[in-house]
Amino acid sequence: MPPLPSHESTRSVAPEPAPTNVRAGTAQGTTEEATAAQPGPTAEQRASLSTLAPLSVPVFRMLWLTWVAANTCMWMNDVAAAWLMTSLTTSPILVALVQSASTLPVFLLGLPSGALADILDRRRYFMATQFWVAAVALVLCAAVLVGGMTAPLLLGLTFANGIGLAMRWPVFSAIVPELVSRAHLPAALALNGIAMNASRIIGPLVAGAIIASAGSAWVFVLNAVLSVGSGLVIMRWKRDHVPSPLGRERLPSAMRVGLQFVRQSPRMRAVLWRISIFFLHATALLAMLPLLAKGLEGGGAGTFTLLLASMGAGAIVAAMFLPRLRQAMPRDVLVLRGTLLQAAATGVMAVAPNVYVAVPAMLVGGMAWITTANSLSVSAQLALPNWVRARGMSIYQMAIMGSTALGAAVWGQVATVTSVHASLGLAAVTGTIAMVVVQRLVADRSIEEDLSPSQAFKAPVAPTPPERGHVVVTIEYFIDPARATDFRALMQESRRSRLRQGALSWQLQHDIADPARYVEQIEDESWTEHLRRFDRVTASDVALRERKLAFHLGDAPPVVSRFVVER
Repeated sequence: MPPLPSHESTRSVAPEPAPTNVRAGTAQGTTEEATAAQPGPTAEQRASLSTLAPLSVPVFRMLWLTWVAANTCMWMNDVAAAWLMTSLTTSPILVALVQSASTLPVFLLGLPSGALADILDRRRYFMATQFWVAAVALVLCAAVLVGGMTAPLLLGLTFANGIGLAMRWPVFSAIVPELVSRAHLPAALALNGIAMNASRIIGPLVAGAIIASAGSAWVFVLNAVLSVGSGLVIMRWKRDHVPSPLGRERLPSAMRVGLQFVRQSPRMRAVLWRISIFFLHATALLAMLPLLAKGLEGGGAGTFTLLLASMGAGAIVAAMFLPRLRQAMPRDVLVLRGTLLQAAATGVMAVAPNVYVAVPAMLVGGMAWITTANSLSVSAQLALPNWVRARGMSIYQMAIMGSTALGAAVWGQVATVTSVHASLGLAAVTGTIAMVVVQRLVADRSIEEDLSPSQAFKAPVAPTPPERGHVVVTIEYFIDPARATDFRALMQESRRSRLRQGALSWQLQHDIADPARYVEQIEDESWTEHLRRFDRVTASDVALRERKLAFHLGDAPPVVSRFVVER
């Protein structure tokens, strides 16, 4: 056993890496860990930035305008489809299922789409999504013009349009941090919220005017034209796609790693619980809005458009004040207050007799919606490194769309059994209670990690790289038995770090014969996947290594061995 150093030592100096020799048997080296990096900007610095600051970046401005157009198309399609469904049937559940058909693809296809966005050229992938939406819009137009539209066909084509949405959201979410600095990221995400809600005003207004003057088919024509135009604008973006020297990840493996990262991230788990609860209940208002609009005094297509536009206007106003709100209140306080405001707006809409009551309620609902969604979106983006960002944000969008689809179906069924007004009242009450419970049971106590990439860990070089078989890595530590409890607690952080990087499994072994000896064992899917983990190292991982080395006894570094499992 190595000699014992002073226990007061609070830091360790990593030795120069020894040459690594990897074969199908074992190898040794010291390249699994390295030194810490500087932390990013403080929360106060980020919050003080203007919401409009990212628009000074030309590429972000160009793609943001494209995003406005894409979301305008989405709202035009949803408004036209929802209103068209009211002319095909009077069933509340079928009307509500338009919302489910639009959002369910994101839940079903979000993870494969996110994995592809991390693997493929993001520019070309983003461009392809726009051409897909254009093609679906043309089919919708043709079906309406020939008089062949039915309720099931409308739901099917709305689902197909949702596939384009499922492909588009993860890739754009991953692109935004490439275009702006980390300090501008919260403001950029607030601008995305403004884009969404500006389109919520523009899309319904344009769709309502076209429906009233020319019919639903022409809404779909304009949707196709705008989508093609957006795709052509994306073609102008000169983005250099740098393929990995290790080749593309296999889709199943990429999806597994994405799920694994989120599962091992306490912050992402907390965000997903909160966003799911919020949208599960808040979606009742949007799902029932066509029927609410018809039920108001003098209600019609114009009323429906006015209510959607009011919600979008409220969101835009609130987005301009989000930097100050983030500075004044912690995230969980913002989320809870946003949920309370949303519930209040939903409750008022349940009893609103006319537009004079309904419009202010929808304004407040839009403010609450953007405040809650943006707070959680910023938390999700800051919890994800770039290499897995599209996958992580796709899972975030899956949570939103899955809860939206489920919520629309549930509250639509409740409205069928009881009434639209009773369904909204129940959604308002249960949504508030559920958010309070989730914030108490799923607390986010983790500190913000520095997820900037680091090249501190040097990948091993094998004279003859293994072509097949799992790779098992072992790292031997010698720990003062008096500090064993603290070391084991720290190694749970190491477990989460290794699994988030893509390892198949992790174990900590304790030598029965030598109480000071611990062996960390990590298993990778293949030699290539083992090397990928070195490309995924962040400054936080480097800092974690230093904390582990502070426990290791002696001058010699921990011994690293690598094995190939032969079957």
